[in-house]
Amino acid sequence: MATFGATTASATNLNPNKSIEVTQPPADSISSLSFSPKANHLVATSWDNQVRCWEITKTGTTAGSVAKASISHEQPVLCSTWKDDGMTVFSGGCDKQVKMWSLQSGAQPVTVAMHDAPIKEIAWIPEISLLVTGSWDKTLKYWDTRQSNPVHSQQLPDRCYALSALHPLLVVGTADRNLIVFNLQNPQTEFKRLQSPLKHQTRCVAAFPDKQGFLIGSIEGRIGVQHLDEAQSAKNFTFKCHREGNTEIFSVNSINFHPVYQTFATAGSDGAFNFWDKDSKQRLKAMSRCSQPIPCSAFNNDGSIFAYAVCYDWSKGAENYNPQNAKPQIYLHLTQEAEVKPKPRTSSGRK
Repeated sequence: MATFGATTASATNLNPNKSIEVTQPPADSISSLSFSPKANHLVATSWDNQVRCWEITKTGTTAGSVAKASISHEQPVLCSTWKDDGMTVFSGGCDKQVKMWSLQSGAQPVTVAMHDAPIKEIAWIPEISLLVTGSWDKTLKYWDTRQSNPVHSQQLPDRCYALSALHPLLVVGTADRNLIVFNLQNPQTEFKRLQSPLKHQTRCVAAFPDKQGFLIGSIEGRIGVQHLDEAQSAKNFTFKCHREGNTEIFSVNSINFHPVYQTFATAGSDGAFNFWDKDSKQRLKAMSRCSQPIPCSAFNNDGSIFAYAVCYDWSKGAENYNPQNAKPQIYLHLTQEAEVKPKPRTSSGRK
């Protein structure tokens, strides 16, 4: 078992972990993955302007995928989420709008939200039946999908880069390393604003399952563990990850909490995904590095499947793009209990 901050093994191919390949993947880089909260339906958004849905079948130690449907945006799609009914998908992106897509009815998708710049993040909040959207126009907007105008528009200090909602907690990461916390019982007022404990640009945030804090991932191969209660500030810490020694440092692109064990997974531009336990400060499992970055990932509703995309993320510019080995793929890793279940804490013997 590795401690926090240890490096990962090197990789030589796209699928060194022998994960299950999803059929008919997107033609361009993948920007988001999200599972239905009710069933094993997986949605992916991509830079080819498409939103695709697959039905994932899992039997014992294997899984399969069937491409079910897709819709188009006018420009690259950056984010996706599901309604709590498990049949409605929301997607947003560079065309500055969110489309609502009912998989059950098969009806044409409808536009339910608009911004003045690309929409980077969306979340459905079932407790208040509202959609929240975060944009590069420096606003956060709340939408009743039956109305054309937002219920509330909140000014942000800068462009929205990351967002995580778990009622009543909403955390937004913006440019210039701002972190804004909202209590969704009073969303018109900022609950707390703080500077990221990490020195470089925020890439992702994830609310703790107990809603007492959040994780932050940055472009510098580092994660921050942040508690909301000032009395718990002694428990805040940061740790290094997604690095190769001290010379190659990669972005942390995705953080996902396990829905059962409340451990978490990280995925990065080094092509690796790892499973961690923040409470014992241990890495539970380090997976082999893929030869391309992992820009996004997601657990299914019971945590038995971890989906991750492998594709070029343009972090090293156009000169490092090679279409021969940059074909986007989505893989399914069937999680083992030993990888995601917290290890029992060992006593040091001290009183």
